[in-house]
This record gives sequence, structure tokens and C-alpha cells, in this order.
Amino acid sequence: MSGLLAVYRIELERIFKLRPAFSVLVIAVLIYSVFYPQPYRNEALRNVPIALVDRDDTDSSRELARRLEASSDITIAATFPDEVSAERAIFARNLFGLVVIPKYFERDLLHGRASPIALYADASYFLVYQRISGAVTAVARTMGAEIETARLIAAHVDPVIAEAAPDPLPLTAVTLFNPQGGYATYILPAALVLILQQTLLIGVGLLETHPNPKLEALSQQQAGPYDRILGKLLAYLTIEIFAASFYLIALPYLYGIPRLGSPVAIAIFALPFIIAVSSLGMVIARLLRNPLAVQLLTAAVGIPFLFLAGFSWPAEAIPNWLKDIALVLPSTSAIFGMVGVAQLGATIAEVSQQFLTLWILAVVYTVLAFFLEARSPASA
Repeated sequence: MSGLLAVYRIELERIFKLRPAFSVLVIAVLIYSVFYPQPYRNEALRNVPIALVDRDDTDSSRELARRLEASSDITIAATFPDEVSAERAIFARNLFGLVVIPKYFERDLLHGRASPIALYADASYFLVYQRISGAVTAVARTMGAEIETARLIAAHVDPVIAEAAPDPLPLTAVTLFNPQGGYATYILPAALVLILQQTLLIGVGLLETHPNPKLEALSQQQAGPYDRILGKLLAYLTIEIFAASFYLIALPYLYGIPRLGSPVAIAIFALPFIIAVSSLGMVIARLLRNPLAVQLLTAAVGIPFLFLAGFSWPAEAIPNWLKDIALVLPSTSAIFGMVGVAQLGATIAEVSQQFLTLWILAVVYTVLAFFLEARSPASA
């Protein structure tokens, strides 16, 4: 026990004295918490600028344009006489969509004929496209339903029946756990878990690949392989307790992200995640044995980890064999489990599959770290 505590003290001291490790485990964690959420602070896009081409220029077409302008999602930033002029502004990225109201728009409506409008939206930005298409569709559908209702009432149909006829099965959508339908509420809880993994992997890798004279000075009787590994894990766990609490409990409050889970449940679920990532970092460091190689590898796999986690890229679009490979990464199980516990208020029992997977990874990577430490020259 004395050897384990000695290793714990030495490694905890090194975290604050070794500048590269301190920069990653402490400073980078703080910097990420400030700058990473900023692009998502507004939650949802508003007032996306689009162009309008009104070929009809009637009361009905102007009413449609007025309703489009009144939408909170889009704004008519420019009106053009034809599509060619509007296309130039769109290609210049000044506008992101174009609505064309056809000629005889009002006449067709008055005669009870369909008079479809044309929408051209920039699909290279999916969120922009979604906002434009959703807003235009909603306005067109609402105006069409009002026209159909007025026509039925004029034909002496009961007003109650006339109002129900255009939409006999109305949909009432209730957004659960993300009332604003915002991007920050969706992406940030998962991204924060991934940031914790990346910073911990890099930090542990740097600590393990830099010389440690004090630890090497300990005799084998004072600190054997098991004391070395467990003492280091305890030191990393001590540091990450504060980082994980800050990221998983404090930041959601600071950025207004809904959180229904209790701090106790979050801490219990985070424990195997921290152990698994720390052990994986030690295994990678012992295999590569070079600080630069560790940094390059862990930085390069950050983006693949992001996609394999299945929250920025649809999990349904990931092949099953790739999903199985992704399970060896602690972040894959931690993201779904932590979002369930922290955001949705799930109990540990309800995310037992992810919780058990993290403990299995923690045990496997710790055993591998023991094995590699026992075979290292310092333990010989």
C-alpha cells in the first residue's frame, strides 16, 4: 500500500509539473469549455436570408411573401425580377435560397386549381436547407389550408367540417428533452464526453512516455507493477473527477442545456469511463514509447472517434462490423449512456448495457497495462 501511495503522489505531482501534460489535462480542458460551445450558443438558425421572385404580383402572392417574411426561420433579404438575377446572389453566398411564385398564382387559386410555388435551397449546409424548406413548407401548407377552408365555407359546408377537411389528422409535436429543437442541446453533451476522452488519452500518453526519475528510483520492493499501474490510475482519476464534474454537471447549467440526471448517477457512470480511458492511454503509450507518436495518433483518430460514436453521423448508416469495432472505444458506450443518464434522467439500470461495456473495457485495458508494465525494463 505504501508503494501505491508513493506512486500516486509522484504521478499527481508530475501532472502539474510536466508542462505538456498539464497543458492538456488542465489548460486544454478549460479552453475547450469556453470556445467549443460558442458556435452552438444560439441553438437554432434564425432569419436565414433568401431571395424572392414574384412573377404574379397580386394580392395573394404578396400575402404569401408577407407570411414568409414573418417566419422566424427565414427572411426575404432581396426581391428579384427573374431567377437568373437571384442565382447570382446565391452563387455568391449572399443568399441561401430562392422562392419563385409562378405567374397566374392567384387566378389558379381562385379557380380551385393547384398553384405550386418553387423552392430552391442550398443543401450544402444541411441545417440551412432544413430551416428554409421547413419554413416555406409550413407557410405554404397553412395558406393552402386557409384557402381550402374558405372555399368549402363558401360552398355552404359546415364551418367546423370545413376547418377539419384540409387536415383531418392534425399532428401535435411535443419535443422531449430538447424543447428548443436546438443543435447545442443535441451535440454538446456527446461532444463533451469525447473531449474528455481525447484530452485524457493525450495527457496520459504524454505522462507515460516522458522520463520519470522519481518513479524509477523506487525499488521493486516499494512499488511493483501493480502498485505502479494502480497508483497512476488513482492519480488520473483524481484529476478527472474535477474535469468530468465540470464538463458533465457544471457546463450544462452554464450553457442552458437540459439535465435531468442526478450528480450521483453521473459520477457512478463516469467512473468506469475514466478508468477505461486512462488504462487505454497507458497501453497506447507503452506500445508507441514516443511522445510525438502518441500525440499524432491520438489527435489523428479524434475525427474517426467522432463519427464512430454515432451521434454526428447516423448510427443506422454505420456498418455493423464497424459498430462492433467502435465498441472497443470507451467513448462509444459512454456517450449514449452519459446522455441517457445526464440529459434524459435514465437510471444506471436503464443504461446497464453501456455501463457493463465500460467496466469490461476498464478491466481489459487495465490488465493489458499490468502485462506491459511487468514486461517493461523498469520492472525487470
